[in-house]
Amino acid sequence: MAFEFSERHIDEFKTRGYTVFRQIVPPSLIRDLRAAAEEARRLAREKGGPQAQRLQPVGAYEIDRGPFVDFSGLPELVDAVARVLTPRHSPSNPETCGILLEPAEEPYCTTWHRDGRSAGTDMGPWRRMFHHVDFFNQTNCPLYRDSSLWYVPGSHLRPDDFSLEAPLDREGPKTSIDLEGMDSEERERVCNEYVLAMPGAVRLDLEAGDYALYRSNAWHLGTYVPYTKRATLHDYVDTPAFYEWRKSGEEG
Repeated sequence: MAFEFSERHIDEFKTRGYTVFRQIVPPSLIRDLRAAAEEARRLAREKGGPQAQRLQPVGAYEIDRGPFVDFSGLPELVDAVARVLTPRHSPSNPETCGILLEPAEEPYCTTWHRDGRSAGTDMGPWRRMFHHVDFFNQTNCPLYRDSSLWYVPGSHLRPDDFSLEAPLDREGPKTSIDLEGMDSEERERVCNEYVLAMPGAVRLDLEAGDYALYRSNAWHLGTYVPYTKRATLHDYVDTPAFYEWRKSGEEG
């Protein structure tokens, strides 16, 4: 079924902090992007070893840029992003876009985090820009079925953390997940327990060709297992103002 935009996408984004444009990427483009992603997987592991889970930006590597250019200019996608956000927002850019990959050997998860802030930095700019539409928009677009992204709906509306959230922060008391010395099954269990410790967290179940648009200043993380193939386009939904802010070094 062809993608159809509705007011529901705007309402979801405003209230939950995310929305999904289901099946918006056509099969022919998915095919071309998958071929490029295979080269990205090879390069990522060549550069970072078997546990490498990202190659970014794709524009910095010897990878066919054509599919990524086509993706960023896909008319239905450009229109949908503009209607939820503004015409200033770019759905993607080969100069910033990355590909998220499955680890080759061991399960892994990131820590719960909110983009744009870090310990020891001035939180004033982050708070001032927290609600501004030009900042903190991000996307995951899977080329294969992907359930790696977890998100706390509504946390994009409040810069302050709830008491049960703060201990899970990557910049808080628990700065990493201790997986040392564990076998694969133990690592997977520990990651799952950590993920599920976040109150209100939901998993985003995405099919190939879906485009998840979300506020990245909300609580979110990724959890990865080697037995599920992954190749997910990951990028800022950028504006000139957001780009300049990151370039200035003010981002945490």
